[in-house]
Amino acid sequence: MEIFVNFCVCEFPELQIQTQCWEPIDVFPFNHLFSFSKNHLRYVEPKNVTRISEFFLLGLSEDAELQPLLFGLFLVMYLITLLGNLLITLAISTDPHLHTPMYFFLSNLSLTDIGLISTTVPKMLVNIQTQSKSITYASCLAQVSFLNLFGCLDSLILTVMAYDRFVAICHPLHYTVIMNFRLCGLLVLVAFFISLLDSQLHISMVSQLTFCTDVEIPHFFCDPPQLFNLACSDTSTNIILVYCIGAVFAGVPATGVLFSYIRIVSSILKVSSSSGKYKAFSTCASHLSVICLFYGTGIGAYLSSVVSSSARKGAVTSVMYTVVTPMLNPYIYSLRNRDIKRALQKFLSRIA
Repeated sequence: MEIFVNFCVCEFPELQIQTQCWEPIDVFPFNHLFSFSKNHLRYVEPKNVTRISEFFLLGLSEDAELQPLLFGLFLVMYLITLLGNLLITLAISTDPHLHTPMYFFLSNLSLTDIGLISTTVPKMLVNIQTQSKSITYASCLAQVSFLNLFGCLDSLILTVMAYDRFVAICHPLHYTVIMNFRLCGLLVLVAFFISLLDSQLHISMVSQLTFCTDVEIPHFFCDPPQLFNLACSDTSTNIILVYCIGAVFAGVPATGVLFSYIRIVSSILKVSSSSGKYKAFSTCASHLSVICLFYGTGIGAYLSSVVSSSARKGAVTSVMYTVVTPMLNPYIYSLRNRDIKRALQKFLSRIA
């Protein structure tokens, strides 16, 4: 009777499991089982299966001279974003004249933008200030989860706002009946649960990955595509699922927005007077600007990651939709909306 034998010596240094294996170079009789030696075995390279406890975020640049500049720039952008979105939310909540569906959705969009930028920028600022690049495994998973949650929620709220504009322009006589507050609350709640599902799908895929010893992420936050590149396990199925999830959770809202604005433009063109066309278009101009900014920067970041092989350039491009877009949204609405300006003046006068 003849058998194959594998002889392994295993070590467990901290979180790494190192397996040193010897595999047989030939077949030897079973009665020599207890008298075999290394002459019958061939040494195999150690295999590292690492249970990662932390990652290292390389940020936008490793140049030490640029770190103070990056810290000051992103700190200012973060504070501007917080201030603008909080003022919009407080102004809407304190002014009874703005308790309408459009401004209800706008206040939810502002809160979502605060959550989106707060997922990535504070950790980057802390790392720059402490001159540390580490982020724990749990914090990395949390970033992936919240980034997808708020990103998807942002997209869905913009879609709901497009539907609101569609009803206001195409069915003005039935607007108050259709867009009642019960429906508005239900739409936001459904958008939240869909976004939660999207984030859980991403987090489940990332949590199943096995990572090698190289855990440096050339980004300022834990981006799922970068995590797939670091994984030792087969990620082909995960990548396919990511594209499918992205096609559903990004494609469907984008299609809804496109459909709404096709109907809106069609209705506006039927208006005879130029003043009526201008008034109808002005009601959705701010929202259309935010839509173009959100989807434009997102598509630009995606195309740049496909065209460019540099992960660092992709990180710089992602600043547009994770930082710049949440910062500009409240100012686009406040600069082009007289009701918001009036509410902000009242709110600031009360504080003063």
